[in-house]
Amino acid sequence: MASSRCCVSSLLNCFLICVILWSHLSDAVFDKSNRRPNIVLILTDDLDIAMGGLSPLSKTKKLIGDAGITFTNAFVASPLCCPSRASILTGKYPHNHHVINNTLEGNCSSKAWQKTEEAHTFPALLKNFANYQTFFAGKYLNQYGHSEAGGVEHVPPGWSYWVGLERNSKYYNYTLSVNGKAQKHGADYSKDYLTDVLANMSLDFLQYKSNFQPFFMMVSTPAPHSPWTAAPQYQGSFNNTKAPRDPNFNVHGKDKHWLIRQAKTPMSNSSVQFLDDAFRKRWRTLLSVDDLVEKIVQRLEDRGELDNTYIIFTSDNGYHTGQFSLPLDKRQLYEFDIRVPLMVRGPNIKPNQTSQMLVANVDLGPTILDIAGYNVNKTQMDGMSFLPIMEGKMNSSSWRTDILVEYEGEGRNVSDPACPLLGPGVAECFPDCVCEDSYNNTYACVRTISPSANLQYCEFDDNEVFVEVYNVTADPYQLTNIAKTIDQEVLEKMNHRLMILQSCSGQSCRTPGVYDPRYKFDPRQMFTSHSWRLSRLRQTKK
Repeated sequence: MASSRCCVSSLLNCFLICVILWSHLSDAVFDKSNRRPNIVLILTDDLDIAMGGLSPLSKTKKLIGDAGITFTNAFVASPLCCPSRASILTGKYPHNHHVINNTLEGNCSSKAWQKTEEAHTFPALLKNFANYQTFFAGKYLNQYGHSEAGGVEHVPPGWSYWVGLERNSKYYNYTLSVNGKAQKHGADYSKDYLTDVLANMSLDFLQYKSNFQPFFMMVSTPAPHSPWTAAPQYQGSFNNTKAPRDPNFNVHGKDKHWLIRQAKTPMSNSSVQFLDDAFRKRWRTLLSVDDLVEKIVQRLEDRGELDNTYIIFTSDNGYHTGQFSLPLDKRQLYEFDIRVPLMVRGPNIKPNQTSQMLVANVDLGPTILDIAGYNVNKTQMDGMSFLPIMEGKMNSSSWRTDILVEYEGEGRNVSDPACPLLGPGVAECFPDCVCEDSYNNTYACVRTISPSANLQYCEFDDNEVFVEVYNVTADPYQLTNIAKTIDQEVLEKMNHRLMILQSCSGQSCRTPGVYDPRYKFDPRQMFTSHSWRLSRLRQTKK
């Protein structure tokens, strides 16, 4: 009898064990098929698309671009590091997040930024409301770590793990804020080369993070920003490479804003040699970025997480080397400075896709929140989620036709001692007195892409209300400003659209553009405070 009870007890225990095991197994299967996706954002610094910036990144193109979707019309809201990064984090245009340049006075990582915007960035929403574990490593905003902005002890809200670079891009001899504590690095390649340090810290996060929560990881590399210090093994690469000699290389920027017209053409031999050397160095730094991407993808695959992870690769702005005889910089309204790479792979994204639909960096936050299942309409973001495009659920007839690009020029009210003849207000001047910026290099543009138009319309905030308009299909290198020859009605409509976008916020930034059939133009609705602009435009046309 006792033996019989023992047998029944053993069978019951076996049954319970089987039920528990089956329960755990089914839970695991359920969790794997229904868990929210992970997201990785890899952000480079000053990586162009117009001059072949992706050429050194062969592994990145294969592992992300070929494995997913490549956007050929991706733009930034402002072609400068801090305003652009603020747009990525907030999903807002600069006129709404109020970061206008790379200085504390320009609101870059300032106390005002921290009080008004930092708590509402998409990583903060992911962590606080979508229960994501979040990891940041690399360059944040140019003035991060400044003593007047809280120093490296300040950890922005929204990050579970924080590794922030103090100030601007470097490769050696820098300080990291590791969860609010300073970690100083020297010049030993094996321990200090920043791109590799970021790669290793990212791998550590992937190895030791919680497996019970989805994660968001943002890796922000210094490359290919100056000082263009390559890893030792890559310093001999691309020795025969030169900056592309496209039709707008080393030519006079006629019919353009005065800052472009002042560039000396042809450039001196020393300037050309300098920019060719810089071009090679930029490409060399990117080889380490290519390695970083490969390591992260491999680690995700090894852990069985790759299929449930979106990986986004992009840049904060473009760059130029010799276009319109401007030596080296960004900040200008042209394609080489405002167009950036954008590649994404992830669940439900078919491989080897290319999309020509118009997207901007203000869309990154809304897209990432959409991926995480957070309702973007609860935010004040200006951008739109392009997740439906990636999943093949959106066609061009129902997508936007225009975005806003805006920039507020920098320049002091004193002359550059090396270039006194240029007068006050210029900045970023090279030895031959070609200046890359000025206080009145302040402009706003409507960049339009639709089945019937590929157009850029820009106005400068100066006494001239100088206007530049380009038909990018007919003139991809933007050699000919057609502002004085384009149809007057188109000019007025673009002027009207620009004013709407410059005053937009949230949903109103996503209203129909001029080349959208839903667009309604009523000159009587022109803003009275801007009526002088239209009268100036009409005078300019004469």
